[in-house]
Amino acid sequence: MHIKIFFIMTLYLFHMLLADELTLPTHKIYFYGQKYFDKSILEDELGVDNKSFLQFWKEDNPRINDKLLLTLEPSLQSFYDSEGFYDANFTIKETNTTVSVYISENQPVRIKDINISSDFNISTLITFEKNDIFKAKTFIKIKSKIIAELLKEGYCSYDLNTKAYVDLDKHSVDLQYKLKKGGICTFGKTTIYGSKTIDDDIIKSRVRAKEGERFNTTLIKDTSDALYGLQSFDSVLIGIDRKFYNVVPVDITVSEMDKPYRFEAGLGFDTYVGPRIHSSLIKHNFLGNAQKLKLQLAWSKLEQLAIIDYFKPVLFEPYGFAMDFGASLGYSNLEFDGFKEKKTFVKAYLEHTSKRFVVRSGIALEVTDITELDDGKPKLPTGAYDLFFLTYPYVSAVYDGRDSKLNPKYGYYLRGYGEWGIPTENESSLYLKVELEARGIYTFYDLTLSVVGKMGLIEIEGDKTYGIPESKKFFAGGSFWNRAYGFREIGVITSPTTDIIDGGLSMANLSLEANYPLWDDLYGAVFTDNTLIAKESNDFTGDIITSAGVGVRYMTPIGPFKLDVGFNVNDPSIYGISFQIGQSF
Repeated sequence: MHIKIFFIMTLYLFHMLLADELTLPTHKIYFYGQKYFDKSILEDELGVDNKSFLQFWKEDNPRINDKLLLTLEPSLQSFYDSEGFYDANFTIKETNTTVSVYISENQPVRIKDINISSDFNISTLITFEKNDIFKAKTFIKIKSKIIAELLKEGYCSYDLNTKAYVDLDKHSVDLQYKLKKGGICTFGKTTIYGSKTIDDDIIKSRVRAKEGERFNTTLIKDTSDALYGLQSFDSVLIGIDRKFYNVVPVDITVSEMDKPYRFEAGLGFDTYVGPRIHSSLIKHNFLGNAQKLKLQLAWSKLEQLAIIDYFKPVLFEPYGFAMDFGASLGYSNLEFDGFKEKKTFVKAYLEHTSKRFVVRSGIALEVTDITELDDGKPKLPTGAYDLFFLTYPYVSAVYDGRDSKLNPKYGYYLRGYGEWGIPTENESSLYLKVELEARGIYTFYDLTLSVVGKMGLIEIEGDKTYGIPESKKFFAGGSFWNRAYGFREIGVITSPTTDIIDGGLSMANLSLEANYPLWDDLYGAVFTDNTLIAKESNDFTGDIITSAGVGVRYMTPIGPFKLDVGFNVNDPSIYGISFQIGQSF
């Protein structure tokens, strides 16, 4: 986690907690007489400044900028009209220091009747009910939702007519919705504009709105996300304004990056390695065609890291399936409990990405040196400390059926990974490593429930238990595993409260979590994590470490900031604190 994120958040908190009163000319403002709306709602609507919810020790001191006083009454009238109170009136009294607003809300306009004539089911989209207060903004929002649903289902030639017949004398309104959905629309030919150094075939490889497919606005968003994922464009505009007999051409206008170099450096804190200095240099659109070259460096007391990554989209297209190419060359020096791992590696892979599916297949060569660490922790058995030369082909497959990657509310996620280790010298063994993961997310009203299950096993040929590096084995602990423990702190489990330093050859983990909004973008969570790590392969009968805990989430544009505190349910003195940015389900 980068220190700049904490720095910005810290500055924001100090500003909210310690900021002095506004120096601009202001008046204290008070509201009287309102029944339907809390004063905090009125303050938000009118731009009134008040204390932050974090400044709990301060008294309420609502103030309005003097420049807003001239528009105070029309602003109030506009707000109450939008909420269905057309007869509301206001008396405003102003002194040198205060403004008092007396409100007579009077009788609101209520819905008398709702008439629907439609050949497409829109009943669930119309959230109004008879006798509800009529709100113009809700009426407009419902129309937008109907149009969005039609486009999502492929109907781009709809005929929609919505009317609100308001009777101010009777304080009533009749709503009318008339809809003919029209025929099914399909995507037409894709045309690219604005590309200079990137071939059209590469851009089209990221187009999810393929010619002939049923029209769907979700596919337009997926196309935009995929094109921005190439990290070579400053802007991507997708036009779907043209239509020919229910065929919608896709016009894509791109603007290539004006500044393709990106350098980052910072100081951060990681829950495992502690304080950490990191830097990276990226050349986007390296030599054209959206290629990318990246140098990544990191240093901490427990880890030193240097990696060079290269990425080339659409190396070739067998049978119309675009295959991307990537390669990495790197060195890492990482300390674990009881041992240190120095590793030099080179990897290369081919990858195909579609709307929901990502498949990667590659080969890796690793030279790993496991040495004893004099840190006061228990030591690994003889044979674990050695130099290992490994070559292994690997394959991974991901199906992402979630409605969002940043903060999903519905859907599921499946992942499978396998590698086949081929020994290149006598100390290494032939081995097979397999990992499976499944996530499920569902939201009831505002309560989001999630489950994450993981399973893994390693089979080693012969009786050479230490024929693979210890770091290849299974460990647990941390934000994505068992939150009562730090990252990779759990080795082979010997009881519900104890484990040993050795990694396991069998692993299973089940996490359950519930999230509920507390205030605005702040959410609370309860969770339980259950972990099994066994010494032998295909052994899922051992003891389980179970933890439970609570956490808070603050939603940011790049995903939730999560802080969790977990306890071992059999020994609460064993606990862990973890934090991350991004979702773990």
